[in-house]
Amino acid sequence: MADDLPRPGRRATLSAAARSVLVSSGLVLAYYLLPMDAPLNGGTVTGLVLGLLAVTALFLGQVRAIARSPYPELRAVESLAAVLPLFVLLFATSYFLLERAAPGSFTEPLTRTDALYFALTVVSTVGFGDITGRTETARVMTMIQIVGGILLVGLAARVVVRAVEAGRRRRAPENK
Repeated sequence: MADDLPRPGRRATLSAAARSVLVSSGLVLAYYLLPMDAPLNGGTVTGLVLGLLAVTALFLGQVRAIARSPYPELRAVESLAAVLPLFVLLFATSYFLLERAAPGSFTEPLTRTDALYFALTVVSTVGFGDITGRTETARVMTMIQIVGGILLVGLAARVVVRAVEAGRRRRAPENK
């Protein structure tokens, strides 16, 4: 039975929590520190697409790691701590670059923090309405994020749960 499996110790739990915080914090820190002076053009749009493909590849790799982990639940938390912020930060970067390339694309100018705020309200489906896409490009990017967020939350959650279950079955003693 899955409930008979050994639980991770305090050390493993603290290590997983620390890695999750470090990865998420590192991604946000990189977002604020990396130069974003490239114009929004075909190259940066290609970068967004490649970034989304990289998030997908990272996610699929993490699913395999979850299923093989001795503590799949902890590995799932670590995986989500990397994939979700990366997804949001890719869109925040895109919104920031779009506003720099085409001022007025949103209802107000976007700083990095404003772009991150907007990306978070979109992915959380809260959508406060204080910042909205004004141009067609901004709206299309927002729609892509909405669809991606729905897929990430809905489909990815199901995949992660199945990977955790597979990892737990793999660890279960065969005589039970």
